[in-house]
Amino acid sequence: MTTSFTDLNLHPTLLQTVTELGYTEPTPIQSAIIPTMLTGRDVIGQAQTGTGKTAAFALPMLQNLVSDQRQVQGLVLTPTRELALQVANAIYEYGQHQNVRVLAIYGGQSYNRQIARLKKGVDIVIGTPGRMLDLIRQKVLDLSAARTVVLDEADEMLSMGFIEDIQAILDQTPTRRQTALFSATLPSEIRRLASQYLLDPFSATIQPQQVTVDGVEQRYYLVNAADKTAALTRLFEVEPIRRALIFTRTRVSSGDLANELSARGFAADVLNGDLAQEARERVLNRFRQGQIKVLVATDVAARGLDIDDISHVINYDLPEEVELYVHRIGRTARAGKTGIAISLVTPAEQWRLRRLEGFTKQTIARASLPSEEDILKQREGQLLKQMETWLGRARYQRERELVMRLVEAGHDPLEIASAALKIARAEEKQRPIAPISEVQTARQRRDRRELRTTPGRGSRPDRGEWAQAGRSNPARRDHPSRRESASYETASHEKGMIRLTISQGRVHGIRPNDVVGTIAFHANIPGYTIGKIHIHDHHTLVDVPEQFLAQVLTNNGSYRINKQPVSVEVAS
Repeated sequence: MTTSFTDLNLHPTLLQTVTELGYTEPTPIQSAIIPTMLTGRDVIGQAQTGTGKTAAFALPMLQNLVSDQRQVQGLVLTPTRELALQVANAIYEYGQHQNVRVLAIYGGQSYNRQIARLKKGVDIVIGTPGRMLDLIRQKVLDLSAARTVVLDEADEMLSMGFIEDIQAILDQTPTRRQTALFSATLPSEIRRLASQYLLDPFSATIQPQQVTVDGVEQRYYLVNAADKTAALTRLFEVEPIRRALIFTRTRVSSGDLANELSARGFAADVLNGDLAQEARERVLNRFRQGQIKVLVATDVAARGLDIDDISHVINYDLPEEVELYVHRIGRTARAGKTGIAISLVTPAEQWRLRRLEGFTKQTIARASLPSEEDILKQREGQLLKQMETWLGRARYQRERELVMRLVEAGHDPLEIASAALKIARAEEKQRPIAPISEVQTARQRRDRRELRTTPGRGSRPDRGEWAQAGRSNPARRDHPSRRESASYETASHEKGMIRLTISQGRVHGIRPNDVVGTIAFHANIPGYTIGKIHIHDHHTLVDVPEQFLAQVLTNNGSYRINKQPVSVEVAS
């Protein structure tokens, strides 16, 4: 096994960069992949995230670049925009002494900016399949000169439904190219893809190191995204929390969550990158001293955080990287103590949960949220316990005198005690028990759609246009007795769904699978989460989950059907 980067035949400029970045020796995947990729051979690397895969393909890609070219020579496809940005930043760092031009392409960013960068000339593009394919179809992304193509985390792209997009993108690249495929697992679909597009690939399998999270009880709760805060406050009612560290994905969400918890009667503070060092220390001291029990943090802000006696680590948002999950939950169960790690998981995130289980080699148990009855019993039990404690201490002489005055005034002692308990419970009004909506699995949602839809021409078996659209019987399409009310058309009747309108309809040749395809690809949401589709003559109505609304609307301007731009907005 190679133990030094100098043994990998890297160019001196890249060796200099590697040294400056503090790398001392290559990881196993780097030792196996880099020398082979430098020869131009196709490779398959089976390894978990965090094993150094990015450098394994980025360094050979950079070494094989031809200078002074205005065409794209390197292409990296990733499942998420977050990973695209991470890989782009890494390649930019590795190529800092080569003046390499790197561009991340993903949905949610301005088309004009990406197109302008491509016209100026880019050496390497990294991005998600949906936006990449869209730019190819607009003839602004030319991959005819691509020398190296990398499929990063191919199994995740498979699980997100990107395989057809990947095939369409690969078909736009030269036949004589180098292709590298990296995946934590190699299911049959990925193997078929490799056999179709890779030529005599060299394979390297890196066994993951055993990850230990001893002493941590891990469990998760399946909730709708809109119910996460309600679920969290229910758990606070019943969990024996000494100190809780809650992780969110962004700085904005960390601040919003801390404010929301405080408003609901749970003292919480925030730890994120917006805090100055002095403010950060104040927050940490309050947390250490028990003045606050709950700290909401981002991964970046929590780096270097070393506080003992954290009883609970809560993943309000699952981390993008599996290693971050281990780092997070490792902040509890220290010094020989036990701890609890709780994750709030939405139906669309269950694939992430499976990745975590595969990485830790442990099953994360699903648990049920406490019911309203459970919480009321818990509150009453705690109140009775407090009463018994004070009755045992008998330290209430002044209060006893007040009770005697009320008795002398003619009040019944039992009524006085009941009123006193009522006053003692007044603070519970600050903690209303928020309702939780029913969670449906992908299969349940699919089954419901199949029951409600009638397959139309060119649609998939589980997609169909609604009778309202009139496709099944055009003669009945506009009959007044068949028309539905305006309120039904513009508002979804399915809980947790929001109805949107698309600016084209039947006369434009739109089909249900077109609607699903453009929204799923450009908004980067799972296609199976999309609900009812009503195709009218000149517009189309479609239901999307409320938790994805902002994500869908943010990408307005990128949606295209049959190569024509369409607008997507909330139906009104």
